[in-house]
Amino acid sequence: MVVQQDRIGMAEEQINNKRQEIDYDTREFTIEIVVSKYLEKDDDDLSEIYVPEYQREFVWDTTRQSRLIESIILGLPIPLIFVAEIEETGRLEIVDGSQRIRTLAAFMTNKLQLSNLRTLDYLNGFCFNDLALSRQRKFKNTPIRMIVLSEKVDERVRNDVFDRINTSSLDLTPMETRKGVYRGDFIDFVFECTKNELFIELCPVSKYFQNRYEEAELVLRFFAFSETYPEFCFLDGSASADLERTGVARFLDEYIIWKNKNFQEEEKNHKLNDFNKMLDFVKKTFPSAFKKYYESDATSRSYFEAISVGSHLALQQNHNLVVKGLWKTLDKSNQINSFIIPISRYQTHKPDNIRKRIDYVKDKLLGKI
Repeated sequence: MVVQQDRIGMAEEQINNKRQEIDYDTREFTIEIVVSKYLEKDDDDLSEIYVPEYQREFVWDTTRQSRLIESIILGLPIPLIFVAEIEETGRLEIVDGSQRIRTLAAFMTNKLQLSNLRTLDYLNGFCFNDLALSRQRKFKNTPIRMIVLSEKVDERVRNDVFDRINTSSLDLTPMETRKGVYRGDFIDFVFECTKNELFIELCPVSKYFQNRYEEAELVLRFFAFSETYPEFCFLDGSASADLERTGVARFLDEYIIWKNKNFQEEEKNHKLNDFNKMLDFVKKTFPSAFKKYYESDATSRSYFEAISVGSHLALQQNHNLVVKGLWKTLDKSNQINSFIIPISRYQTHKPDNIRKRIDYVKDKLLGKI
């Protein structure tokens, strides 16, 4: 097929126009500077380098974190970090590299203990402060290269860059796998709940997670964490799981297997009633629903878990609970939860951290704090 000359010209013009939208430069910072910019003003969520709502969850396990630290100590190159400069604030939004930056911060604050290293196996069990002082300085002074998308790059282009980086070799999400593997009445029920109009209204999903069953992931977490609270474990005949031991993904897998075995109509009606009551309460109580920020277009998993399960547990103690005035206006366009739910940046889904934020919401709603 011969392409007409005018189409070639139009294609070249389109390429040039689109390339002009992506304005960037390359910068180099030491690890110490990157970590300090990430950790500064953490309590106010105003750090210069920050993780956007749509990629808040920290998912790397200790082994993967340890291997990153090992690679840096060995002097091996690590992938570029992509950030975007936000015009209104001058802050740098992490587009790709949040797991790496959070790992560096965890290590330098002695929250990460190295394990399962093969090359530098003498470092297993080490925290940052256990290194020789000279090695600590070398580590802190190691340079990291960043691609910085300029403030001219709008949110649409930033999201597109994130999407392209993370879908170049896209793995199935855990929920996509579960839908194909763990078939049964309970998982069907979970997907039915995602069609609830109020749930759809209260739980916007970021572009990256659209059509990837993120809504079902949220619903599943509500039922699993609310039913197994406060220990986040269950033992019923041959079925058992412990969140501390398995991690979130495997815990949710085991929970589905357990519920699929004996999910009856009576339990379905009971769970559906709890789900609907929780949504109605959240709608009346939280103007920003499950979002941290009023104008956010994404639902934070951590906030969803804390608010949904915390509200459910509060309603169990007081069926007629009415709560007002939990929110305050920061400016004309943005609202933030006035009691900022405490969310750890490290080991977000350790049982203790999940329990703390659920308890915080529950106790706040019940007037205990």
